[in-house]
Amino acid sequence: MNFSDSEIVVSILEEKGYGSTKDIKEADVIFINTCSIRDHAEQRVRKRLDYMQSLKKKNPHLVIGLLGCMAERLKTQLLEEEQVLDIIAGPDSYRDLPRLMEEVESGGKAVNTMLSAEETYADIAPVRYDSNGVSAYISIMRGCENFCAYCVVPYVRGQERSRDVASILREAGDLFRNGYREVTLLGQNVNSYRWTQDGKTTGFPELLEKAAMINPLLRIRFATSHPKDLSDELLLAMSRHHNICKSIHLPVQSGSSRVLDRMNRGYTREQYLERIDALRIVLPDCSISTDIITGFCDETEEDHSETLSLMEKVEYDYAFMFRYSERPDTLAADRYKDNVPDDVKERRLREIIDLQQKLSYQNNKMDVGKTFEVLVEGFSKRSAEHLSGRNSQNKVVVFRATGNKPGDCVPVKINRFTSATLLGNAV
Repeated sequence: MNFSDSEIVVSILEEKGYGSTKDIKEADVIFINTCSIRDHAEQRVRKRLDYMQSLKKKNPHLVIGLLGCMAERLKTQLLEEEQVLDIIAGPDSYRDLPRLMEEVESGGKAVNTMLSAEETYADIAPVRYDSNGVSAYISIMRGCENFCAYCVVPYVRGQERSRDVASILREAGDLFRNGYREVTLLGQNVNSYRWTQDGKTTGFPELLEKAAMINPLLRIRFATSHPKDLSDELLLAMSRHHNICKSIHLPVQSGSSRVLDRMNRGYTREQYLERIDALRIVLPDCSISTDIITGFCDETEEDHSETLSLMEKVEYDYAFMFRYSERPDTLAADRYKDNVPDDVKERRLREIIDLQQKLSYQNNKMDVGKTFEVLVEGFSKRSAEHLSGRNSQNKVVVFRATGNKPGDCVPVKINRFTSATLLGNAV
């Protein structure tokens, strides 16, 4: 979401005559787009601001701004704590950036962290400033109303609001005509997408199919699905279109129903596994990835064991795995004690990571001998003689270059693998 927001910011500023540069030392204005999901992310921003201070000493006229979730969470407190900052702007305030910059030029500091119930930036064509020219993101909705106990997103991004269907399809069509061959539809919970016009409501499965019908050569991905809202209609829509990628990110967070209840996730272990079973039946070749948080408040060894056993049952292709980090002003911070010792969190996280590496290795091993359509994204980072891309299951595939170029879809037969990458030859 932050990457998509950054593209919107660039578009807004270019409309006002600003240009972008990849050399930070050339910049007259620097914006840092932030995340508040974990404390580690905020601490990295703080360290980055220390570096900005050194740049500002060399260029006293340099304008430094902080955008996004951290700006929304801490607001004017940041101006007191980080003297280097000139602008604070929340996720719904990007249209106001030109005015905020004028305010700074007049000698002051500027803040706008007002949340909106309507802002979707639907009319702004994002500038793909750091794109590979093959894949792009399209934000279809903003905000979240799930209020998971550990999460700050509902407080820093506001209530859910969906973007109109026509603007989403227009952006996807424009991207395809400009040479892009893959788009990812983004939302905190895409399954909650709803757009009503002239008495007709479009849900996410229908939106997904409309996007797939723009052109069969345009691959469609999406993120993220909430398990409590993963419908049979969505699975069937995916099965009907070859160009809807067979990959679902379905965050579980914990394998224990007791912990899931404390997390306010809205489903049990059994309900989650029922959705996995439905997915396997309708989409047997679909990859499944997840998010896992270990060490949540009052998590026991039995709870941890249930997470490991669920991982083994689902056999995730890959996962994003974290130790619990208490975030201020969340339900968990208000209601529970962060009482799992750090060394226990670290040990449990290592066990989860070790298991996932084993599962990823086993899953990739099963792909040896199979042939996949691989959308070429560019050259491999390790060799200019090899191309790199992704298959429908969102797995990275590396193969020897044979005259293909980014944007080509190439059949590749897999003959080797690691836990993170498939390797093969074009056929």
